[in-house]
Amino acid sequence: MITLDEWQRQGQYESIHGHQIFTRYAGDKSAPVLLLIHGYPSASWDWEGMWDALTEHYYVITLDMLGFGLSDKPKNARYLISEQADIYQVVLQKLDVSDYHILAHDYGDTVAQELLARQVEGSAERHIASVCFLNGGLFPETHKPILVQKLLLSPLGPLVSKLINKQKFAGSLQRIFGPNTPPTVEVIDTLWQLLNHNDGLGVMHKLINYMPQRQQYRERWVGAIINSTVPVKLIAGAKDPISGQHMIDRYRQLIPNADITNMPMLGHYPQVEDAVAITAAYLQFRYSIL
Repeated sequence: MITLDEWQRQGQYESIHGHQIFTRYAGDKSAPVLLLIHGYPSASWDWEGMWDALTEHYYVITLDMLGFGLSDKPKNARYLISEQADIYQVVLQKLDVSDYHILAHDYGDTVAQELLARQVEGSAERHIASVCFLNGGLFPETHKPILVQKLLLSPLGPLVSKLINKQKFAGSLQRIFGPNTPPTVEVIDTLWQLLNHNDGLGVMHKLINYMPQRQQYRERWVGAIINSTVPVKLIAGAKDPISGQHMIDRYRQLIPNADITNMPMLGHYPQVEDAVAITAAYLQFRYSIL
């Protein structure tokens, strides 16, 4: 496991739209570019188990979105999905990337959908060559938030965020991981540390606003997958109570020629629960579209 200290040392901070954003790049710059987009409420460290294998094949780019992980967490930000997508666009521009692939998870799925929607409508400056989604709320009608998420979204949100402690956080994680792949002590410790960095608990109730945004922009974001002209893949843990088998079934219903790898015993964080299996499934997808 790459420790958080190592992860931070191997990255750098970029000033984007007046905020300090933690970024990390690795691999051969002449290789195909792969953009990793993390979920809520964690950070780019989620990809640490896949990092070494992916950087052998691709030039890998990732970052901690605004409000997450090691990046700034301003109290007055709106935390719009479109603004998170803009941050990725700035990084791609800085690195002079013209063509890239996306691997996304959870909240990151929604950001990927926005990036893909821009391409579908013809407003994207950089070309997405493929998208692979892990577990996430691709369809708001099948997203089943856990209790703490519902409370954070309510008028009690600011108070609820102050009442979250490590024990409650660990309990929430344990409920959404697969039965045979519970979060290790190291994973819980690291995700808790990332959440608390820069007083992240203080903006959790603002970040959760992605859920109503999914409702508001459902047609745009679901349409992006349906109308995409590039390969799109779903790799998902079926045991995820938030976006597991029920989401996989909905994906199969809505998406033409759905390309799905069902991981029957994994939960909401498949890349953390079994990084080797998810890496293998992702590489198989990429080999299939060469």
